[in-house]
Amino acid sequence: MSGIPLDAMAAAVVDRRGTVIRWSSAAESLLGRPAEDVCGRSVRRLLVRPLSPVYGGGRYGPGSGVAGLRHSSGRTVEVAYRAVPLGGAEEYLLTAVPAADAAESEQALALLRALFSQTRLGVGIHDTDLNVVRTNITPEMFDGPPLPVGSRLGHVMDAEDAEAVESVLREVLETGVPAVRSTHLIRAPHPSGRQWVMSLTALRLLDRSGRPGGVAVAVNDTTAEETLRRQIDLLHTSAARIGSSLDVVETAQDLADVVVPELGDLVSVDLSESVLSGEEPPLVLGGGRQHLARVAVATAGGGWQAGLLGPGESYPPLPDSDELRGVQEGATMLASRDAVIGALGGDDHLAGLLVPDRAHSVLVAVLRARGRSLGTVSVWRTERRPEAFEESDRLLLAEIASRAALGVDNARRYTHEHRAAVALQEQLLPQAMTDLPAVETAGTYRPAEGEMSISGDWFDVIPLPSSRVALVIGDVIGHGLPATATMGRLRTAIQAFGGMELPPEEVLTQVDDLVQRLAAEAPAGRRDVVGATCLYALYDPVSGLCTFASAGQPPPVLVRPGGGAEFLDVPPGPPLGVGGVPFESVTVRLEPDTVLALYTDGLFGLEEFDVERALARIRHRLDTTCRPGSALEAVGRSLLADFGDEPPHDDLAVLLARTRTLSARSVASWEFPAGPASVAVARAAALRQLTAWGLDDLSLTTELVVSELVTNAVRHAGGPVGLRLIRENVLICEVTDPSNTQPRLLRATDLDEGGRGLFIVANCTTRWGSRYGRSGKTIWTEQPFFSRSGNDDPALVPLAG
Repeated sequence: MSGIPLDAMAAAVVDRRGTVIRWSSAAESLLGRPAEDVCGRSVRRLLVRPLSPVYGGGRYGPGSGVAGLRHSSGRTVEVAYRAVPLGGAEEYLLTAVPAADAAESEQALALLRALFSQTRLGVGIHDTDLNVVRTNITPEMFDGPPLPVGSRLGHVMDAEDAEAVESVLREVLETGVPAVRSTHLIRAPHPSGRQWVMSLTALRLLDRSGRPGGVAVAVNDTTAEETLRRQIDLLHTSAARIGSSLDVVETAQDLADVVVPELGDLVSVDLSESVLSGEEPPLVLGGGRQHLARVAVATAGGGWQAGLLGPGESYPPLPDSDELRGVQEGATMLASRDAVIGALGGDDHLAGLLVPDRAHSVLVAVLRARGRSLGTVSVWRTERRPEAFEESDRLLLAEIASRAALGVDNARRYTHEHRAAVALQEQLLPQAMTDLPAVETAGTYRPAEGEMSISGDWFDVIPLPSSRVALVIGDVIGHGLPATATMGRLRTAIQAFGGMELPPEEVLTQVDDLVQRLAAEAPAGRRDVVGATCLYALYDPVSGLCTFASAGQPPPVLVRPGGGAEFLDVPPGPPLGVGGVPFESVTVRLEPDTVLALYTDGLFGLEEFDVERALARIRHRLDTTCRPGSALEAVGRSLLADFGDEPPHDDLAVLLARTRTLSARSVASWEFPAGPASVAVARAAALRQLTAWGLDDLSLTTELVVSELVTNAVRHAGGPVGLRLIRENVLICEVTDPSNTQPRLLRATDLDEGGRGLFIVANCTTRWGSRYGRSGKTIWTEQPFFSRSGNDDPALVPLAG
């Protein structure tokens, strides 16, 4: 608790058993308890939680720490305390201050120690008369006179200069407005003529009562600033120009263009081949095979010299040398032409590739970022600029290279992430084209340009039982790998919920809950960017009905055969992750060959702020290109024609689907009352239909399936009981009953009289499952077959009888 004023400390005297003997007024203020309420009682009653005694037997001894004390109001006061023994007596002095004040005091002392112990910045404290109270300035710091404690500035500098500085300090004391980087010329008070340019920053200090108590001053020598102005301007230029692109080659070229002609006449930027592909570069550059490629060049006098290693060419193997090893370790090399040729082993061929004609010296700096060597930048001076490089030039190039390396590495990391995201998204997205009994589809995904690039737009085509299909389009908030990963999770969830044969609005409700959980799991700073929009459509080719539910997606477009494009009025619903608002659905009947267009808002392009105009453009495109028999891929290309070859402003996904319906000859359905006789009637009806379809090979298994499912429905659900057979590329058998009880597959024991029905069904079919309607459920099964007619189109298989 050093640094805390004594009058601010709460104090108490306790005996060895913790009984309070004396109680200070500061302690009374801290806890709101007068001395008469505390003295004579154990200090334990003031503790919110017990302390571990320093000595055994319940006796308190010396120590310190943090404790929670109980205020008279009932609240807890966290304090930092210290206990010290009083000489000779078995009594202890307890001192305490609020824990926050103690921490602030320790931090303030640590800051002061750090400031006064360093040697790069001159620090001083002056009292209200501007006398020096404390300073770290020594004669060695600025190669000038010392600044002893108790002196005034006029003792160590010219009186006129001292008055100028002290006028600034007085103004700070009077107004409290800090002086920041105030520049002053400082001259020695003796005839030596030594002078400095100092940059001064001053802050007013206040005592505990809030009155000015002095001024703190920080100074540094800026004498060399004028001579380095050109270098500083070059640094500013490099910071502004280098790193603005996320393309590795463009970033390297920006570096070359900045350096010439300010530092030299010719410059080349050579990068590790792994950097160009976005991979991790080696830890160091090595001798022998360099795995470097020349990426960018620039000259002050025109074209690149013939014979020199040019852009796109790889480095030849280099001999081992001290100079090369220095570069390998990250050193910036300053060398003459002869030294470079010597480092190349006197090889004329290597010298012709790497050493320009009429060049006399070179600077080589390593592009190093995050502990890895990305490549080098080499700057040559020729007879056009005969002066040799200086140490300041070496330091300047090292600084530029250090900043440029971050730009190059950012571009490399972007390239790596972009390729990874593209690869991930290609794996996550379904096939661009599908051909199912229910629909023919064509999907398109276009990534955006620049930093937007890969994101979470997706489409999906999910085959479902009974020849139905789900069509999905969605857009995850954000871009890059996080959005792509979220897209993959949502796509998997939608496939799972769709596979459960939930209605579209229920699928979106379930996914909405998932997005809310993902947002809760996300880091605190990213919870507001976890969300998505989605449209889910469920199409049944038997009935021709399609049900739509939307979570913030643009309206789908229908192009009916022989008709124009029309927007379907689907209740938009909130985006996924908002929660608390139910989703609604709408069902429409679609004729065969109807084209359904689903898309994300990236298709709006630059018209994203004029939605009506963007929708009119989309409808016009579909009106003019979507005709009966037209290829869906061509229709998709026409929708993207307005973007040309340039990447869109935002990434986009488009899913086009042309509907089909199953022929009535491929569907047979019956309804039976809930009576025992219905089982035999259902079996007979199914067998007759299989014979008509030429599927007698499936008679035995289908008879078992129908018998078991209808028996269960009659016994456990009541009537009416529906039976439907669908001949598609598989034989689908559906039994519908009015019960909502979930069927379960059980393994019956030898003594059980029942429980084997679904087990028999499962073994007679390749797949089975159930779905629920507005009332009742449907259990479905699938069996593969081979058509005897030699024609696999169920609509074309002739019926018998």
